[in-house]
Amino acid sequence: QIQLVESGGGLVQPGGSLTLSCAATGNIFSTNDMGWYRQAPGKQREVVGFITTDGNSHSIDSLEGRFTMSRDNTKNMVYLQMSSLRPEDTAVYYCNFYVRQWKQIAYWGHGTRVTVSA
Repeated sequence: QIQLVESGGGLVQPGGSLTLSCAATGNIFSTNDMGWYRQAPGKQREVVGFITTDGNSHSIDSLEGRFTMSRDNTKNMVYLQMSSLRPEDTAVYYCNFYVRQWKQIAYWGHGTRVTVSA
């Protein structure tokens, strides 16, 4: 069974950058696409992007290329590099498998909170 621990969040000024990390336990990490998700205050959780097993990163169009993902399958780690941060990026960020029915995933880690504010 996989366990996910997100870290690296914090307070950052608009225009700043931040890198989030996700540590996964379990032996199925390297064979699955991994996604980053976020939930802003008062909003539903949404997909930020995903990275394939071979390292191809895809973020949602609305992010305008500001976020990229990477992974290290030897360490069971996934990363989210965020730049040009905006107040609307304020949210709790989660990692998890990336599947079409991601909303039905039962297990989620605690996430890591990112606050973008002056």
